[in-house]
Amino acid sequence: MSNRSLNGTDFTAMVLAGAEQLQQHAEHVNSLNVFPVPDGDTGTNMNLTMSAGVTELKRGDSSSIGVMSGILSKGLLMGARGNSGVILSQLFRGFSRYAAPYEELNTLQFASALQSGVDAAYKAVVKPVEGTILTVAKEAARHAVFFSRRTNDITELMEEVLAKAKETLAMTQDMLPVLKQVGVVDSGGQGLVYIYEGFMQHLGSGLVTSPTSKGDSVRPVFAPYVSERPTVAPVAPSPDAPISAQAKLETENIEFLYDMEFFINRQLGEAQGTNFDEEAFRKALSVDGDSIIVISDDDVIKVHVHSKAPGEVLNLALRYGEITQIRILNMREQHRDLLSAGMDGAPEPEWFAEIPTEPAREEEPSEPPAHELAPFGFIAVASGEGIADIFRSLGVDVVLSGGQTMNPSTEDFVNAARSIAAQHIFILPNNSNIILAAEQARELLEVERLVSVIPSKTIPQGIAAAFAYQEEEAFEVNQDNMRDAVTRVKSGQVTYAVRDTTLDDLHITAGHYIGIQDSKIVATEEQLMATSRLLLAKMLVNGDEIVTILTGSDAKQEETDQLVAWLEENYSDVEVEVHEGGQPIYPYLFSVET
Repeated sequence: MSNRSLNGTDFTAMVLAGAEQLQQHAEHVNSLNVFPVPDGDTGTNMNLTMSAGVTELKRGDSSSIGVMSGILSKGLLMGARGNSGVILSQLFRGFSRYAAPYEELNTLQFASALQSGVDAAYKAVVKPVEGTILTVAKEAARHAVFFSRRTNDITELMEEVLAKAKETLAMTQDMLPVLKQVGVVDSGGQGLVYIYEGFMQHLGSGLVTSPTSKGDSVRPVFAPYVSERPTVAPVAPSPDAPISAQAKLETENIEFLYDMEFFINRQLGEAQGTNFDEEAFRKALSVDGDSIIVISDDDVIKVHVHSKAPGEVLNLALRYGEITQIRILNMREQHRDLLSAGMDGAPEPEWFAEIPTEPAREEEPSEPPAHELAPFGFIAVASGEGIADIFRSLGVDVVLSGGQTMNPSTEDFVNAARSIAAQHIFILPNNSNIILAAEQARELLEVERLVSVIPSKTIPQGIAAAFAYQEEEAFEVNQDNMRDAVTRVKSGQVTYAVRDTTLDDLHITAGHYIGIQDSKIVATEEQLMATSRLLLAKMLVNGDEIVTILTGSDAKQEETDQLVAWLEENYSDVEVEVHEGGQPIYPYLFSVET
């Protein structure tokens, strides 16, 4: 291989080496998750995402980096699991878009492709959080663009990229206080560093790329890469718990308070066919807004903006076509809810994936005539047969097996939606780490049917949303009702800690049980019953009426009876329901409703 350029064959070998390096260290990436729960899964999700891309890549047969990076991108897009997996797929999607017209890339072009990947990933996230995989990718790409003007050697450039990624990874502790408190670096960023290490192993350690024929895989042979650069020592965790990041923000300081997202259908409305000046449109939105994302193709324009004047935004959009799928949220209201819920970190990011440049599948399944389609269909994610049965009893058409331990991929959601003969489909992810993959599936399906992702982050939230559905109501009404139902249920879960740590002055010992309310660990004791009672005591306040207990596969009937008796004795006004959930790892899931 000439070190002055990178073709499709060697790009494939680089990716295989990166995927192998990630696979070997997936458990270490999992261990870096901030919560000390036994199902930390960033490494698993990134590994499964890369594996899906590699599977597609092995079917390719081209020496063109444009062709092979495009094949990889498609595989990653459909196989993306979890937030980290979707972001990873977007990094390579942007890379492939830049590389598309090239047979091979020189250093300047390779750096530009990395930067294009970062741009795509940031565009896919409405509210990017620094100190994550995004930051590691951004700083590495920025350095690549700078250094590419000083070398024409791909290997030398990749070594600089890897060194900068490692340097930035070590700094993530200073960007996210919770990482410093726990004493770890960002898990997604670490996963990306492992991939880059694999790239460097191919480029820098006497690799031999075996000849390939159609259907054969490219097998890299390499010795472990050892950088000559000094390593950055890890930062010791601070003994002091950080002040809540959201608590530092005054609600009234949120200037552009309306979070808006909608489509403009350029083929409909009185303004159809009007020439669309994207730059002028962005400039007009920026007068009273920020966080602007505009993605356009021939037929549809997708818009996201935070604005002080939502009416003016909609009037501006009407100049270019008919507005559909409008969503407007008040971020001051969200911030008040966040503070009242006592969460200790930034809110879960909302996601806004790009329009794909190619169809998700070459062959489209046959679709029943419109008059034969049901008005609504449901997809839910659940772990445990008992929970799956509950969702089926509530009318859910497809229950995907998954949860924190195994996130469904984008393709899983796409296939599930296509199996349902319905005009409108609701997706209940039931886990914050699954929402982004569901949103990406929605984007891929938007030309086929209307799909709405209800942002349920827990099983109790998903059940509450399913209960709120009314068949006689319109799509928009049901969507609003289910989103509202999600906000009105408190969720709790009990599991065990896999390592010693301290979070918000709560000292956690490996092997002890921990109680999690919504997204925060609020209780820990050596015994399961003590932890469960402490968690429920924190969840129950005056006015709460119903407690639902979902028993896991490890729950014992005797202990469950004791827990119910304790509730009846101490909270006589509360109705208690017990259902067999069958979920692994979590002996109990709790739902509290007013």
